[in-house]
Amino acid sequence: MARPLPPLNALRAFEAAARHLSFSRASEELHVTPAAVSHQIKALEAHLGIRLFHRRNRTVHLTEAGQSYLNVVRDAFDRLAAATVNLAERDRVGHLVVALLPSFAAKWLVPRLPRFRACAPEIDVTISTSHEVLDLVGGEADVAIRYGRGAWPGLKALRFLAEEVFPVCSPRLLNEGHPIREPDDLAHHLLLHDEPDKRYPYLDWPTWLRTAGATRVDPTRGPTFSDSSMLLQAAIDGQGVALGRSVLVGDDLAAGRLVKPFALSFPANAAYWLVAPPEAWDRPKIKAFRDWLLAEAA
Repeated sequence: MARPLPPLNALRAFEAAARHLSFSRASEELHVTPAAVSHQIKALEAHLGIRLFHRRNRTVHLTEAGQSYLNVVRDAFDRLAAATVNLAERDRVGHLVVALLPSFAAKWLVPRLPRFRACAPEIDVTISTSHEVLDLVGGEADVAIRYGRGAWPGLKALRFLAEEVFPVCSPRLLNEGHPIREPDDLAHHLLLHDEPDKRYPYLDWPTWLRTAGATRVDPTRGPTFSDSSMLLQAAIDGQGVALGRSVLVGDDLAAGRLVKPFALSFPANAAYWLVAPPEAWDRPKIKAFRDWLLAEAA
């Protein structure tokens, strides 16, 4: 059932005029003419069927009913103003739910989160990892970091990280047993596989070996991992050679946990994107995260 509320502009005119006991001062505050204030108040009195002001010469005074109504209207405006401030503050601080793949969370985002906390200590990030695509419009997360080509209908997307693909392994595999000097040497080592994804065939061993001209290596053998972070951990442990993606292996290469045995690499035709509903794109906590993410990626 609809509430029998009077027009908001009329209530604003009444509250300002009642506070100042002057239509002209109310008009200055509201940036309208005194005649407009008078018209709004007459319309409000007609809507209520009650006289709110005594008008004598150039002065106005509240009636008893007007004073009683002012108390209610002023309290309602104060509550509305406080709720607006609280809502804006909650949007600037509080929790930010970020949905992303487990591999990107483990190998890239989580190690960098302390730097975001240093930049925005008022925002608590909740990391939601899943291989499923969450409904951002429906509120399952505030933002998401997705891997792909940027086509997500109904969402705004910002590309922030591209990558290349190349083999990686533990440093000790380079010289132990059968040294790795050229691509065909991989015939003597276990190949570690990411779970196949038909959208991104360049992430598989057959594509890389064919590009490298390695004809003596069976690209089908070796274990498969459903998550890239597990795949890379197996490579770090010396279990075999993995196809690494530069974004995910960057920190491990820098720390010497992994090495790149060959110069050959090729660019991926997908990238990492920050996505959010268009109407939420410039919310303060999302903008803070987006600005930090771009700076970190740079």
